[in-house]
Amino acid sequence: MNRQLLRLVASQLRVGAPLPFGVRDEHGKLLLAKGQVIASDSQLETLLERGLYADKEELEAATKQSAAAAEARRSTIFDIWEQQIWGLKRLLASTAEPDFPARCDEFAGQLISLIQRDPDIAIYLSVRQDTKRLVLYGLTHALHTALVCLLMAQRMGWPEDRARTLVKAALTMNMTIVETQGQFAVQGRLTDKQRETIREHPDKAVASLMAAGVEDEPWLQAISEHHERAGGGGYPLGLEQPCENAKVLRMADVFMAKISPRESRTRLSIQDSARQMFVESGASPAAAAIIKEYGIYPPGNFVQLASGELAVVIRRGQNAHAPLAAAITDKSGAPTTTSLRRDTSHSGFAIKATLPETALTLRMPPERLYGLS
Repeated sequence: MNRQLLRLVASQLRVGAPLPFGVRDEHGKLLLAKGQVIASDSQLETLLERGLYADKEELEAATKQSAAAAEARRSTIFDIWEQQIWGLKRLLASTAEPDFPARCDEFAGQLISLIQRDPDIAIYLSVRQDTKRLVLYGLTHALHTALVCLLMAQRMGWPEDRARTLVKAALTMNMTIVETQGQFAVQGRLTDKQRETIREHPDKAVASLMAAGVEDEPWLQAISEHHERAGGGGYPLGLEQPCENAKVLRMADVFMAKISPRESRTRLSIQDSARQMFVESGASPAAAAIIKEYGIYPPGNFVQLASGELAVVIRRGQNAHAPLAAAITDKSGAPTTTSLRRDTSHSGFAIKATLPETALTLRMPPERLYGLS
């Protein structure tokens, strides 16, 4: 049988996923059958070096099947979170359009509903940020800071309207420097002009909001003072006593900045960032509330289990030391094709250590971890 062979490239193959077509050598000899798994990056590199091919008809059929599956796939909560990024971008660029305050309030309400739909997934996304999308830092940081503010406010029993105001402040506090934040996250340095722009951004954000029709004084004051520090030393005015909303907004802002990736520095662990926040706040109830919401091992943490498996935390548990995790390797550390749930309250699956990110965890689709694919 004469086969028309097409050479494969790395992007057509996924480590740890069943092959959707047979993989052959240049002479058509079958190397890996459909359904088999390429177990590691090193195995893939070795195979690619020798040259990998697929039967044209088989490859085209697999491509059509994949496209049909993607089209039929229901939007998951992760898709909706992705839409929030672009929705926020459109919102912040629309201050000259009518009814901005109402549209901002509507967006905040939608975000609050999304967070409340599954807080663990919201926390997961704030912890496991995509290092290849640093240019979006200004937008994702606003969404994640709003998340921290909401979780804190709910735990402390704030009225809904006050919590919603704080969420709106978090979404708009950096509205005049969104692009600058993305540039800094990617480049790791600022020009003198950019530094001045950042120093002026609280006042400029307030001016933009007022020009767009925002008259909510707590919202405006929280933004105006969110870089001030109790006792002085903040900016732009060096206030001795910023308002309470501004203090908790700054706390959430700094906490999230420390655990977020940037090109110029390694992110802090959740645990180290939480300890610093608690000390710097003077053991404030708001800091304690944030720590309790995220837990010791928040969703998104990469951990080693007593079983020898490596896993990603996916849900908080009743015990802060014992969340639910999804194993992504077997006991020997080899990647698996399925993600088994592990209750770390059981001694055999107890968390033994937190681990730094690896290529394996960075490419692990969250839908698989949460059983949505």
